[in-house]
Amino acid sequence: MPVVIASDCINCDMCVPECPNDAISMGAKHYQVASDLCTECMGFYEEPACLKVCPIDCMTIAADV
Repeated sequence: MPVVIASDCINCDMCVPECPNDAISMGAKHYQVASDLCTECMGFYEEPACLKVCPIDCMTIAADV
């Protein structure tokens, strides 16, 4: 399941450089994750790196939504 960024994202840019798959990009109002590119960092990290660096915890795994 891909990571999802909620609408309360403050566009702080912390998650973008952490993504090894370049799956995070700016949407109409806040960052979004391309579900076809997101692998939850499998093969790179033990858990999604973006979740660890988000200062407002606005990111979640899609299954948790």
